[in-house]
Amino acid sequence: MNYVGYEKKESIAIITLNRPEKLNALSRELLEGFLNALRAASKDPEVRAVVITAAGKAFCAGADVTEFAKDPTDVAEFIDLGRKVFELVESLEKPVIAAVHGVALGGGFELALACDLVVASTDAQFGSPEVNLGLVPGWGATQKLLFTVGPHKARELIMLGEKISAEEALRLGVVNKVVPAARVLEEAVALASKLAEKSPMAVAAAKRIVNKSLEFLTSAGLEVERQVFINTISTQEARARIQAFLEKRRAG
Repeated sequence: MNYVGYEKKESIAIITLNRPEKLNALSRELLEGFLNALRAASKDPEVRAVVITAAGKAFCAGADVTEFAKDPTDVAEFIDLGRKVFELVESLEKPVIAAVHGVALGGGFELALACDLVVASTDAQFGSPEVNLGLVPGWGATQKLLFTVGPHKARELIMLGEKISAEEALRLGVVNKVVPAARVLEEAVALASKLAEKSPMAVAAAKRIVNKSLEFLTSAGLEVERQVFINTISTQEARARIQAFLEKRRAG
């Protein structure tokens, strides 16, 4: 199945997560399709900016937890595939704007954090609920939240795993703009169009400078995050919590 849509509107590439029946949860197949779409946008000289949106009632509910219920030895490969996708979002020499509606949780939140700019609908909710599964974020939230919202708020978001509203996300600097749900994609495309009118070289250079500075600060932390995620998912507690989640019951 094709879980990722790709279309061009003049100089804007629009990538759509298209697994609405699963709230666009990030499976291996979806991540591979996403990677291909990003590569297509990267190689197309006519594309000057990228918008990431989603079908259905949610932006992205996070990683597909059924991937974690499989053999734990396969989890490292899955995490590395997701990191490859998110790193390409960050390193793409074209601005990437997220158009977020509904929930952006776990990996969905991390995807929004990986984008250059975020437009959120008034009904959007963000959060890192991995702690509820006995896990930690595995695709960059521990580092990106640290430098976006500061250590105290980052600890609160990661350790409590609670959702925040679009307005709270705006106040914290997690999103750039909040608009009515019916206009979120339109506003994201309008913002992308403004960026497309700028010097591609200057926009790419500005993105590269900011990202390089963050890379110096976060590279070691991202590796620690990856290793801790892989270690925790192999624990008995995490396996029990994941199974309880899949069976829609409270963990014991």
